[in-house]
Parts: sequence; structure tokens; C-alpha cells
Amino acid sequence: MITALHASDTIVVKKGPRLDVLTAKQAQINKRAASMTSAGMYKGFRVQVISTNSRDEAFKIKADLLTKFPDQKTYTLFQSPFFKVRIGNFLKKEDADKFRKQLSALFPGGVYIVEDAIDYTPKGDEEPVAQ
Repeated sequence: MITALHASDTIVVKKGPRLDVLTAKQAQINKRAASMTSAGMYKGFRVQVISTNSRDEAFKIKADLLTKFPDQKTYTLFQSPFFKVRIGNFLKKEDADKFRKQLSALFPGGVYIVEDAIDYTPKGDEEPVAQ
């Protein structure tokens, strides 16, 4: 049997401190999930240097990039009928744009920022930055 509450009745709800911890952890999980692809890789940016029909040209440019930027990873993709050469793993578009400007001087044919699944491993408690 349910009885009606009167206007003078009050209900007090007390929240335990563990609920705050749980809420913070869930927020962290949600933030990380939002920055990842369904395959578990991070969403980010790369700089595309060339898109060509020539496999030889693509691998020549890739070798040139590896020589000039040994600290950056390079990637060759084949999306029929094109070979695409991309470089870098950037979480922030601003960082990719700075690098794109560097590359534009070396490759005047057009260098573009593209969204891509990137190789990234957070360091310790570091959280990826939302884009």
C-alpha cells in the first residue's frame, strides 16, 4: 500500500564519496572512447604528401620523407587506383597544420591534412585531447 506524502514530508538522499570516484572514472572512459575508432585506434590527423598512380613515385617520396623526417612515421596506402603517402600521427589538427606548412615548401604540388586512425599510446595518466 502506498501512502500519499504530505507537503511537510521531506526525503533526504545522501551520496557516498565513492559515487564521485565512480563518476570521474566513467567520464574518463567516455572521453577516451570518444577519441577512438571502433577498431581501438585513436582518431587523429596525418599529412598527405602525394596521391599518384605510380607505385615507384610513391615509394620514392616515402624514402625522401624518411630521410628528411626520421622522427615521423610514414605510411603508404593503396586505394585503387592511387598510392597515397602520408606522414605523422597528430592528435591535434593545429599540430598537423604546423607540419603541413613545413612540408609545403618541399612539396609544392599540394600537401593536405587528412583525418585518419593514428598510432598513439597515451603516457601514464595522459588523456587524448578532443578534436
